[in-house]
Amino acid sequence: MLFGRRETRLPTPAEALPGRPAPEFPLQERHTVLGTPLAGPYPEGLEVADFGLGCFWGAERIFWQTEGVWTTLVGYQGGHTPHPTYEEACSGLTGHTEAVRVVFDPSVIPYATLLKIFWESHDPTQGHRQGNDQGTQYRSAVYTHSPAQQQTAEASRDAYQPVLTTSGYGPITTEIHPAGPFYYAETYHQQYLAKNPAGYCGIGGTGVSCPIGIAEAPAPDA
Repeated sequence: MLFGRRETRLPTPAEALPGRPAPEFPLQERHTVLGTPLAGPYPEGLEVADFGLGCFWGAERIFWQTEGVWTTLVGYQGGHTPHPTYEEACSGLTGHTEAVRVVFDPSVIPYATLLKIFWESHDPTQGHRQGNDQGTQYRSAVYTHSPAQQQTAEASRDAYQPVLTTSGYGPITTEIHPAGPFYYAETYHQQYLAKNPAGYCGIGGTGVSCPIGIAEAPAPDA
């Protein structure tokens, strides 16, 4: 995953690559491991969560191995360029980060628990990098799909920060925003580590446990 330019600044919309009106490649129909469809619409009762935590190869595997997750897919999110290619995203000129879309059953695994997995699976204090992977496409991000997700994600960040600080880490740099367009990645990236078991996985956490339970959003009348 150490390809392309290592940009340390996000491009403005005017600086970003123009992209294209439609993807240059199809999305594979079913998940390599779970056998479920990758594209929506998804079954009633399921919810969607989007996370960026470095190289999406290893990040996706963490979530597809989690009980209550129905399907996962990887793509590009948080930038300006419509339907980018991998090479374009790696150039740093699209503004996207590598993201994992997690479709989950909230009756089995709450969103707050997914956030705990997210925080503990990477170092959210590194800015535009994750370990040896450097560039804006590796930045930490949570893209939310409802006000409740936004509130829960912000609460989890605020609870995790003092624990990280006590352990010697700096400020959390994770961006938490309402989800914009998610552009799926090329077929060879989908479930990459299932197709290539000995492939590169740059995912590694801080070893600092994120408090569970504190990430739940307060009740509306609280």
